[in-house]
Amino acid sequence: MAYAFAERERRERGRDDLAFVTGGTRPADHVHPEVVEAMRAVGIDISERVPREVSFAEIQDADVVITMGCSAADVCPANWSGENRDWNLDDPDGKSPEEVARIRDDIASRVRALFTEF
Repeated sequence: MAYAFAERERRERGRDDLAFVTGGTRPADHVHPEVVEAMRAVGIDISERVPREVSFAEIQDADVVITMGCSAADVCPANWSGENRDWNLDDPDGKSPEEVARIRDDIASRVRALFTEF
């Protein structure tokens, strides 16, 4: 969800200077249906997306790493000098549509705030 919102913000704000990497330390094998539906409700189609693992090499040059409730220690190389922010979000897997919508809206708000900051 965060990556999809970041793509939208980048497009709407004309911030082609920003690059993103998405992935997890222990990614699921599919995007959960409740997440697909929650995003569809706000006009974003993520039905064809596939979760993937993020690697040390991919974030070596990152300025900021956002984690969603897990430690960045598993992802960030020991010599990495960037900033880590943990948003400590609930996992939407298996949650009610209302709970997933709340998580989605929280993520959207945080992404907007991050773009405003940068």
